Amino acid sequence: MKVDNWLTSLGHMLLPPRCLICREKGGNGIDLCEKCFDCLPWHQSACDRCALPLPLPGRCGRCLRRPPPLDMTCAVFLYAAPIDRLLPRLKFHHDLAAGRLLADLMAPSLEARPRPQALVPVPLHRDRLRRRGYDQALELARPLARRLGLPLLPRALRRIRNTAPQSELDARGRRRNLRAAFQAEPGLLPDHVALVDDVMTTGQTLHAAATALRRAGVARVDAWICARVP
Repeated sequence: MKVDNWLTSLGHMLLPPRCLICREKGGNGIDLCEKCFDCLPWHQSACDRCALPLPLPGRCGRCLRRPPPLDMTCAVFLYAAPIDRLLPRLKFHHDLAAGRLLADLMAPSLEARPRPQALVPVPLHRDRLRRRGYDQALELARPLARRLGLPLLPRALRRIRNTAPQSELDARGRRRNLRAAFQAEPGLLPDHVALVDDVMTTGQTLHAAATALRRAGVARVDAWICARVP
């Protein structure tokens, strides 16, 4: 950890941070200026099980009626400007610097949450990973694990079906699309893990992943998300 911090400080001395959004000088040692930082859409009031925006923190009616397989969901941001510019750059344009910045922004909020024993990134299917060349959830989880001092288990969960993109489907189609899409290995996981992903819309991907983890013996599954679609 000390080596990482020393290398980061040296990098900032040799190449001062630049805002990834407006290209002005970065502030507080990150690639984001103070003006853009002040515009971040922090998600401050939500259902603690699905991160649905609520007037006051608590539990939404849907989660009270039918609790999801997630014990807690923390979405650090709402999917709004300027986060909605950074996340597509990470997800579709191989902008790993955007992923590191987003992880840096997420870490302080997640540090105050119940501490899992390990982080598990939501995986891509191997065919999509081959085409894209990287997994955006892993690019968020890796710096988060390093920053928070948590084990990272990138192979604990596999996507065994190459499902259609969720964005192309309605709510019912999303549920069918992800049925039995993930598999976790029994005996290789601790009792409490947090899934890491970039964006949460309906939550069906996270629910399918959490169900696979529970079948493998995990007692508590949380979700740590960069942004929640309102």
